[in-house]
Amino acid sequence: MKIFFSESNNDYTTYTFNYAVYCLKEQASEIPAIYQQGFLPYSSNINLQTETYYLARSLRVNLNTFEDTSENRRIDRKLTTLNISLQVIPKVAFDLSDNNFQQFCMGYAAERFSNNAMNLPRFQYIIGRESFNYVFQFETNGKIIGYIFTILEGNMLHYWYAFFDTSYLDDMPIGKWMMWRTIKWAKEKELDYVYLGTCYGNSALYKTRDFKGLAFFDGKQWNTDIKLLKEWCKADSELMPFDRFKQEPEPNQVLEGLLQAQSA
Repeated sequence: MKIFFSESNNDYTTYTFNYAVYCLKEQASEIPAIYQQGFLPYSSNINLQTETYYLARSLRVNLNTFEDTSENRRIDRKLTTLNISLQVIPKVAFDLSDNNFQQFCMGYAAERFSNNAMNLPRFQYIIGRESFNYVFQFETNGKIIGYIFTILEGNMLHYWYAFFDTSYLDDMPIGKWMMWRTIKWAKEKELDYVYLGTCYGNSALYKTRDFKGLAFFDGKQWNTDIKLLKEWCKADSELMPFDRFKQEPEPNQVLEGLLQAQSA
């Protein structure tokens, strides 16, 4: 893998010089290490030919400490009547060009993605990514109810994009159930981590409520302080005067902690 920095905004009055951080994947075996360092796949620029990842506040489930909560069990009971089946299909064995499949996903995208964020060219770019290698297909009584695009490599799975039949939402939390079922599948397969994407703003708080074993990448490490994560999410709409390190009340303790962690 190769990591590079792209200069962004600067504020000389506080000596704050921002850089976006990117990672280039050179081979598939690097994927677990790329995610471990807080990177996620970048798909906004569909003209990029090399798989590129961006550093962000991402969220993952440690499957060694994951177990069902009462809320997980409640949702599972609620959907029992649908008798949903799950098929985990390698991408190479799945017909990505099928018109019904593409219409299903694009119909969901038109309804649930704002500002045309998931148009057909971007959708086709995403399904063409090499790292995307498994489709989780959910059916009820022979009818497709949802798909999840995943990246499965080594000891980890990335729950990347989900598409589902929104007609069930009035009565059934189908999206929550699909996320839980995917995590459950990964636990059953003895993987170590499931990555759930970014966690910014109030709209992402649903990811923080339902699962045990959560941690978020805070720029230094995987942090299990979910109360702090919720505070950060709620404050994301406010512009910070400078970066979080400069806001630390005891910055020397932060530096000492990092040095100790590196020498351990």
